[in-house]
Amino acid sequence: MAVALAAPMVAVPVATAHAEPAVSAKAGPSGVYAKSALLLDVGAKKVRWSRSAHTKRRIGSITKVMTAYVVIKSGNLDRKITVQRKHVAYLHGNGAGGSSAGLVVGDRLTARQLLRALMLPSGCEAAYVLADAYGPGWKGFVAKMNKTARGLKMTNTKYANFDGIDWKGATMYSTAYDQTRLAAAAMKLKEFRSVVGTKSYRVPPTSTTHIYNWTNTNALLGRYKGMTGVKTGFTNMAGASFMFGAKRGSRELVGIVLNSGSGSYKSRRFTDASKILNWGFGVRSADLPVLSRSLDDGRFD
Repeated sequence: MAVALAAPMVAVPVATAHAEPAVSAKAGPSGVYAKSALLLDVGAKKVRWSRSAHTKRRIGSITKVMTAYVVIKSGNLDRKITVQRKHVAYLHGNGAGGSSAGLVVGDRLTARQLLRALMLPSGCEAAYVLADAYGPGWKGFVAKMNKTARGLKMTNTKYANFDGIDWKGATMYSTAYDQTRLAAAAMKLKEFRSVVGTKSYRVPPTSTTHIYNWTNTNALLGRYKGMTGVKTGFTNMAGASFMFGAKRGSRELVGIVLNSGSGSYKSRRFTDASKILNWGFGVRSADLPVLSRSLDDGRFD
């Protein structure tokens, strides 16, 4: 039976702009479709380029970066957690259309394994399992997400759930600036870097769990030189977005593109990221990875 999680019925304040200095086309990468974007030089702690960096927008499954961050900071990653019926049923309620890790009711997985289920195939039910266990309860967990955001000085961010699915009436938003702050903080964590830098992950069958094979939705892993992560995001309201990181030599860049397109243009988030990174590293913008059209499959991820 579908389980619908209660969400507050309030207006959604998205695409709200704050005044910021204009950035000339000559000062940054060309051909970027994203409505909001930012590139940060991690070592220099300097924003190299941005577009509408303080405009509030929905971020889809990029929300799961904060979910993973809170879990990892909480520790005890080898604890075993049981997948409950409500976690799987959620995908047919508030999470309708959400991406799934294919978790099976009754399976017992470690939090470390569930982090892979969360971040590679972008499992919405995995997000619910972790939120339920670490809250305790999903509402308590979301409160921790917002408290953590305040601690990271993400002043224009509000989380309403653990996975970024567009719950009806729920107030949730962030900005390119805030999410890049989170990306920089998260990529400092060894466990987080390990998770988001993994192309595929296999859980072998045991007496307490089925076999799982998860593939990362980040199409640039293994295709863009130096790519280190981080997370895709897509809903109909948020559009296609991508938080990304790359390192070449001693130089590390992290950034984000929000609402690069949707439908048959979902792969634009990856070409947008490639163009921004190429500009940041000072390489020819023509050097872009070849991506399959199958990336534009319409799934929520």
